[in-house]
Amino acid sequence: MTHLWVRAESRPNEDRVGITPDGVAQLIAQRFTVTVEDSPRRVLPTDAYVRAGATIVPEGSWPTAPDDAIIFGLKELPDDGTPLRHRHVMFGHAFKGQPAGQALLRRFRDGGGRLYDLEYLTDDTGRRLAAFGYWAGYAGAAVSLKAWVAQQRGGVCGPVHAYADKALLLDELRAQLDATGRPRPRALVIGARGRVGSGAVDLLVELSVPVTRWDMAETAHGGPFPEVLSHDLFINAILAQPGAPVFVPKDAVAPARALTVIGDVACDPASDFSPIKVYDRTTTWDQPVLRVAENPALDVMAIDNLPSILPRESSEDYARQVLPVLVQLDRIDEGPWGRAGALFGEHMERLA
Repeated sequence: MTHLWVRAESRPNEDRVGITPDGVAQLIAQRFTVTVEDSPRRVLPTDAYVRAGATIVPEGSWPTAPDDAIIFGLKELPDDGTPLRHRHVMFGHAFKGQPAGQALLRRFRDGGGRLYDLEYLTDDTGRRLAAFGYWAGYAGAAVSLKAWVAQQRGGVCGPVHAYADKALLLDELRAQLDATGRPRPRALVIGARGRVGSGAVDLLVELSVPVTRWDMAETAHGGPFPEVLSHDLFINAILAQPGAPVFVPKDAVAPARALTVIGDVACDPASDFSPIKVYDRTTTWDQPVLRVAENPALDVMAIDNLPSILPRESSEDYARQVLPVLVQLDRIDEGPWGRAGALFGEHMERLA
């Protein structure tokens, strides 16, 4: 019998979850054992998982789970260096050469566990089967607009927080934009036809922000891309990967530009393949932007858990997408799980 152990998220400002109570009930009906850690922060209450039939255990107790349990979370594990003996389903951010990712892989090597990275759950054509991308784009565009508003006031974007629903976020942003007394900024979204880009475009359109929508055809020549610098806002919705063109080179901080805000929603500055070369670290909820130039200002937004700004919408959407894949965990060596496991194996062989 397959045992899925849903861990509580340990990262601050992370209220999402990858499975709803209804999803738990469906797994149990298919003879899965489901354990859910208690969490006071999770956007969906623990009581709902009790009613769905899950066994509830204390927060953070997954290291003591039975050897055969599959630990399911979203964001990173506590960075304590302990060996990892279980099979983990999560976003590992470990396969693009990131230093923290290499440390994570060494923990799996030391403990004998395995990583099944949610980013690499694909069908047999390579298409991702589940992603938070839409809500990452939506929230990323929102925080980027907040950064622009702060610049109009002569300041830097202050801390951000989660919203109970997107209507509250939209109402707040609309009022802030109107209060500047200025025309809406002009935005360029690269990757506009993908999940991330479509979320960003939808948010911008709802707030009457003019949007230039680029995708593969517009970037096929490989650059340079002076159009990026001629817009007020640039939203990057393209994942860092081999062959990705550079959209914002290091010299883009020079004064001759209209660009004042970069929203790097894909957010992988530690990767050699990052298309944004003017910054080198992610930003946080407390400090949402990194100012990389003055006169005029240039701020980079690169928060790496953006969908948690809208935790309910993003959790319910993602859980709907990933449930048909979770149902296949009883055949973990086949299909999308088999492909994810093989990718982990390839990277373990190259691990220093």
